[in-house]
Amino acid sequence: MILYKNDISQLSAIIASHTKVFLLLDENSNRYCLPILNTIDLLKSNTIKIVIPAGEQHKNIETVQYIWSQLVENQADRKSILINVGGGMVTDIGGFAASCYQRGIDFVNVPTTLLGMIDASIGGKTGIDFQGLKNQIGVFSQPLAVVFLFEFLETLPKRELLSGLAEIIKYGFIVNKEFLNVTLDPKHPRLPNAPIAPSFIKQAIEAKAQITANDTTEQGRRKILNFGHTIGHALETYLLDTQKSITHGEGVALGMVSALYLSEKYLNLDHQITLYYKEIYKQNFNRIDLNDVSIEKLLEIMRHDKKNQSGDIRFVLIEDYGKPVYDVVVKPEDIVDSITYLIDYLNDANYWGK
Repeated sequence: MILYKNDISQLSAIIASHTKVFLLLDENSNRYCLPILNTIDLLKSNTIKIVIPAGEQHKNIETVQYIWSQLVENQADRKSILINVGGGMVTDIGGFAASCYQRGIDFVNVPTTLLGMIDASIGGKTGIDFQGLKNQIGVFSQPLAVVFLFEFLETLPKRELLSGLAEIIKYGFIVNKEFLNVTLDPKHPRLPNAPIAPSFIKQAIEAKAQITANDTTEQGRRKILNFGHTIGHALETYLLDTQKSITHGEGVALGMVSALYLSEKYLNLDHQITLYYKEIYKQNFNRIDLNDVSIEKLLEIMRHDKKNQSGDIRFVLIEDYGKPVYDVVVKPEDIVDSITYLIDYLNDANYWGK
């Protein structure tokens, strides 16, 4: 169930039907977003708050154990509800914790980042990172509702907005080219001053909801949502504990360069589409130094990707705008070439004017 601000009465009814209400936040959403949530007069006075550290590095079993311990200490029963307020890390880990506690209690996602709104909070994917691999442990479990309050976006720094923008751009390749027309004006650090209207964000939300509703456990077409993610996830994982750490959206933005290169090689994609995206990347995202990255280690990370079968590394590629193909087996040597292509693109001083 997708709810917006004018649907809050429906969420109030959902909450009222539960014995205890738990509110999961990270340090950022507790500081910046809880005050906004409180203005809606939605939560019960006896709501129990659980605050976890912010950051992907805390999306692990230790944090889940802390959430469970708080549920146990506060006598959560099977009619309790957990409301996850935060970005993708919070909705992923909160959904996983709720789905396992006493074999499953209800939960609601309230995403507070652009990326969380159009990606992580929708579709029922929950999970944690394990042994340095993203979302390696988890379950499919649908929230009772996903609540979208666009006021939260005003709390975000530009880098977080750009992270979400990358996922919107992704829809331009797998759903409709029109999504590529949306950019974030780099002169404006906040969403209200930038040309991303809430109505356009709603289109991305609805696209994700429609794709996932027809394939709840990612057995078929839902896989197209992973365009740009195979190399993107690997880069995000590889750089996580370094001073060059990147956001999920930045990883996807980089991964789409390589995915388009491979689409040319495997599906005869028009090279002009790749060139067009490279311009989009240049206009919106940072030029990231990947020269010290070990391509062999990236390959090793990719070999653990959940989309793989029988040891083959599988990609989502495109034949044209809105024509994605999933489960494309790509040879390791071609993956190496695609990463080299990405690095060469980022190193092209003449192209970047630096």
